Amino acid sequence: MKRRPLLLGAAVGAVAAATGAGVAWWRLRPQENPLPPGFWESRFERPEGGEFALADFRGKPLVLNFWATWCPPCVTELPLLDRFHREQNPSGWTVVALAIDSPTPVREFLLKRPLSMPVGLAGLEGVEFGRSLGNDQGGLPFTVVLDRAGNVHTRHLGELKPPDIAAWKGAIS
Repeated sequence: MKRRPLLLGAAVGAVAAATGAGVAWWRLRPQENPLPPGFWESRFERPEGGEFALADFRGKPLVLNFWATWCPPCVTELPLLDRFHREQNPSGWTVVALAIDSPTPVREFLLKRPLSMPVGLAGLEGVEFGRSLGNDQGGLPFTVVLDRAGNVHTRHLGELKPPDIAAWKGAIS
């Protein structure tokens, strides 16, 4: 008789875990072109001067990473993303780092830790841009991976690990 409450508790726990996983998958699942209006027209100032538009990267697999100089997990994952950009850019991939930060700290950071991938100064408006791409919490780091057609393949809130990044190559050609 003592096993019944234990089994019931385990069953309730399993249902709760499955429900939570299902909700998370539903919210972060790949969807056909859920990009906000005007996405491809978005323009960002470069820390070194000049600017770029996201339209410059249209038709290629694109990784958008939202980060800040004051965010330790962001700083930790930047070298992984930069290496992915260097290795995969010849096959069409682009990684764009959008800094949710003021220009001066970003410029100082990049003097100490240069990056080969394009960096855009998104400022605080970048938080809202990230929300429009599915980052309801506004947390950092936040990464969105688009396929060549501009469809969202992956949304990832939190620090990326090598297996997360490796999964993109096989899933998107």
